[in-house]
This record gives sequence, structure tokens and C-alpha cells, in this order.
Amino acid sequence: MEKRTFDKAGRQASVVGLGTWQLGADWGTVDEDEALAILRAAVESGVTFLDTADVYGDGRSERLIGRFLREFRGGLQDQSPGGSRIGDAPDILVATKMGRRGAQDPAEFTLDNFRAWTDRSRDHLGVDTLDLVQLHCPPTPVFGSDAVYDALDTLVEEKRIAAYGVSVETCDEALTALTRPHVVSVQIILNAFRRKPLERVLPAARAAGVGIIARVPLASGLLSGKYRHDSAFGADDHRSYNRHGEAFDAGETFSGVDYDSGVRAAREFAQLAPQGMTPAQAALRWVIQQPGVTTVIPGARTVEQARANAAAATLPPLPGPTLGAIEALYDREIRAQVHHRW
Repeated sequence: MEKRTFDKAGRQASVVGLGTWQLGADWGTVDEDEALAILRAAVESGVTFLDTADVYGDGRSERLIGRFLREFRGGLQDQSPGGSRIGDAPDILVATKMGRRGAQDPAEFTLDNFRAWTDRSRDHLGVDTLDLVQLHCPPTPVFGSDAVYDALDTLVEEKRIAAYGVSVETCDEALTALTRPHVVSVQIILNAFRRKPLERVLPAARAAGVGIIARVPLASGLLSGKYRHDSAFGADDHRSYNRHGEAFDAGETFSGVDYDSGVRAAREFAQLAPQGMTPAQAALRWVIQQPGVTTVIPGARTVEQARANAAAATLPPLPGPTLGAIEALYDREIRAQVHHRW
């Protein structure tokens, strides 16, 4: 799979990664064996970037990734007396997040709390140094705090973390973080139904040498084209309980698009997918093609989804007329709902 570089970290990532929120919580139940199989299918399909957070299932997602990496790498070692290798483990970059375990108060974002939060993640993942830690959509004032970035620099100096970035809700938050010299990455919602980051955030990130991690690329599954107006989601699925921002930012669920109008627009989007691509793969190709994107992190709740998402990296680019039709669809059906909000 194509690799792109986080320039400031000196690390590469597969252009299609794996988001693992769904392996922890809030997307219905994924049992442990299935979660491990999804991780294996993704990595065997070329994925080398795994995104998680300390609050996904109260650490369950991190613990599963830690177990998977130990077992996967161990499985590449043969059992002969010489212990010769039968294969090389890919250089997997694990990005986690911190900051949503406690009160969403800027005063909570201190060095002592950062140490405690990252120590917990290090234990879950079974590593001494975390590859990449992202502030997890904290209160807006946090992005402008000198003390916060000083504390993050201290974590790097102490080798608790190798690098840090931010995960944001709004373009303005991203632009604030991009002024900080040691920010390695910005994670932001970007998909065919959430185009605003194309205007300023992606160009600014490219100019600053900062990687872009594109999350919610399928608009919580809308862009897969498989949902209907009467589709039902479990009570423990955020697509049931957070449609209007009842639990966290509304933009995290269906990208903030009204469900019924989103289903109608997604049906039209599906018709634009070129022959040989599923609608979901077309949605991922759209993100991959945006200048400045380092990696896109769709989730997967089955092995088949993990493999199909990874396969999008090998498909041909969307042609110009298709890109134009997707933009026109956004302008006609989606822009007025979301463009001014995030």
C-alpha cells in the first residue's frame, strides 16, 4: 500500500489506516476475537497506521491493539532453537489520544494529568514510548495554551511519547494548532459531506509540514450507501444516541448531517461511484485524493470491511467529472447544513 510521511515525526503511514473506536465502544458490540481478526485483516492488507484513544471502551481498544501487536509480531518468529525470523513485522504506527477521561475544563490539561493519562496508555499498549499522542478534541481554549504545548514537549523529553498532534472539531481549532512548531499531525473530519477543511486547513498543514489524519471518512457509514430511512441502530451505538449532539459533538455522528437528508444524498453519491468501486471505496478514494492528506482512518466492524477499505488504496483515482459531480451534490444538498458550523 502507498505510504505517506509525517514529516515532523519522520514516520510513514499507510494511506488507508484503521480507526478503532468501534473496537472499544459506541458502535454496538464487537467481540474480542472478531476485533483481533479485524486488526489482523487490516495489517495483512497493508495497513500500518492504527488510531485509537484512551476512552474507547475505557481503554479496551488500546488493550486489544497491544495484545494484537504482541501476538502478531510473535507469530512472525519461528519456534526453532535458533529463533530465526520467518517474516518481518511491518512498521506499525499506533496513534492514541488523551484528554476526554475527565472534566472538559482547560484547567485539567496539566503536565501531571498528561503523565497519568499517557502512563495508562503505555501500559495498555505495552510500550515504553507512545508513537503519537493526540489531544482528543479538548475545549477550544486548550489549543491556544502555551502551558499545554510546554507540557507536551516535556512528555517528548521524558520519552513517554515520541510525538504529539491534535484532534479537532473545527477548522479554527486546527488553524490555531498549526501555528505550534512541534505539532506533528492534525486529525479532522474530512469526507465528501464535510469539505470545509479543504479551504484553509489542508493548505496550511501542507505549508507547515504537518500531517493530516482524516477521520469519519464515510460520515458514520452514510457514504457506504447501505442505510435506509428506517435503518435501526442499537441503543449502545452513537448513531442512535448522539444524532443531535446529546453525548458529544454532533459533528461526530453522520458528520452533523441530518439523517434523512443524508440518506437521500448518500443514495445519489452511490450512483456516482465508478464501475468496480463500492460507494464506500469511492468515498475513501475522494479523501485519498485531497492534497495534504497523510492517512484516512475508516473503521471496520468486520474482516470484510477492513479488507475492502484497505483495497481502496489500490483503486484508480476518481476522474474529474466524478469529482465535479460530488462537489455539486455537496453544494446542493449538504453545504447549508454543515459548512458554517465546523
